Amino acid sequence: MGIPLKQAVEIGSYLVKQRLMGRKRFPLVLMLEPLFRCNLACTGCGKIQHPLEILRKNLTPEECFTAAEECGAPVVSIPGGEPLLHPQISEIVEGLIARRKFVIMCTNAILLEKNLHKFKPSPYFTIMVHLDGPRELHDKSVDREGVFDVAVAAIKAAKAKGFRVSTNTTVFDGADPKVMQEFFDFLTELGTDGINVSPGYSYEWAPDQEHFLKRENTKALFREILAPYKAGKKSWSFYHNPLFLDFLTGDKDYECTPWGSPSYSVLGWQKPCYLLNEGYYKTFKELLEKTNWEEYGHTSSNPQCQDCMVHCGYEPTAAMDAMQPANMGRAMAGLFG
Repeated sequence: MGIPLKQAVEIGSYLVKQRLMGRKRFPLVLMLEPLFRCNLACTGCGKIQHPLEILRKNLTPEECFTAAEECGAPVVSIPGGEPLLHPQISEIVEGLIARRKFVIMCTNAILLEKNLHKFKPSPYFTIMVHLDGPRELHDKSVDREGVFDVAVAAIKAAKAKGFRVSTNTTVFDGADPKVMQEFFDFLTELGTDGINVSPGYSYEWAPDQEHFLKRENTKALFREILAPYKAGKKSWSFYHNPLFLDFLTGDKDYECTPWGSPSYSVLGWQKPCYLLNEGYYKTFKELLEKTNWEEYGHTSSNPQCQDCMVHCGYEPTAAMDAMQPANMGRAMAGLFG
């Protein structure tokens, strides 16, 4: 299955605890960005558009640990930038694991194979490799030839050393459903532990603004892509709560919970969503208490939120929905099926 049993059980326990404590808003995944610089210039990404003085900055391990403890989320996703460019990334990962956080290190894998010796396999550690499709499509997406082959070689090397490896794929407008289905077959044959998918989200600073998906386009495209999976003809292992996949295909209708995946970086706590450029708070408490959350999400009047279906906003909603008695069977079947 895509999500390990240990992780599913501990997250479930965390959600039950939050409900029993009567908390309305709480984090599920901390998106920890220890740096913004990268060794690629993907056309759909806005992180490397920051000024040079920002791109030169790193969070210290202590700042990362403080943010994780302040936030309290059971899962810490480490995107960037490219985390493997951080000189202390292994110390950061090790320290978060010591704090019993499920760590997902997101990487384009260019530097992965030669840095594997810095890490240790752990049930709390997942390496998530960015692959936006088969060779030609991925290399076009990252604007550099040869990256796909390097990433695949790194995945094989990491799996050989006992690491848990998943992949992250952003699906943009114009994607061919059959090509994506064949790509998921390839990832399954490659032996990856889970496939993470997300519709191309409207990143305000991204150079390419033409290929982000609109809401109804997203549902139609994912209905076609996931049709053989939903019909039981494919056994792709997704790194998702299955209810989130139902949301992507339009079988579920959720509202965004941006507080479920707060983002902390060298600039502070981003308000309220890492896809928007609305400034930062110094503390997580300020983020929770000072943000007018009603101004965000599909049902709000915020034009920036109308077409968004990105996983960081909606997967926390799906996770909470999975705790409803009527949905537990579906959620568990998706995890184990």
